[in-house]
Amino acid sequence: MVRCRYTPKKISQAPSFPFLDAQEAWFWYMRSQRARLEGTQMRSDEADIVRPCDPDDIYCSVMELVRARILGRHHLKVLASFGFSECAPDSRLREQERAARFWDEALDRMTTILRKKGIVE
Repeated sequence: MVRCRYTPKKISQAPSFPFLDAQEAWFWYMRSQRARLEGTQMRSDEADIVRPCDPDDIYCSVMELVRARILGRHHLKVLASFGFSECAPDSRLREQERAARFWDEALDRMTTILRKKGIVE
């Protein structure tokens, strides 16, 4: 029989600050992902602002929405492409109208779950 081990996370003594909105949380997650892909070791105790979650918590929240079919592949594609560029799509540009709609829908749906978890104000 395999025994699961529980290793508690180190809790920082500094107060944590939730994100203002889902967009800010998503861009933070994408910056963390970029750093991770580049091989940077992220440590929460070295951050300027302590956040109430890990980047993986945001990913897991988004994947919950995907499994529940609240977010679709078009939402994920737009979140990924504009997230890596750290710039929201501009609905005033004709070529970004559709992307802006998917972006807004995704962030609106993410806000509910992120607020429930205390990640967003």
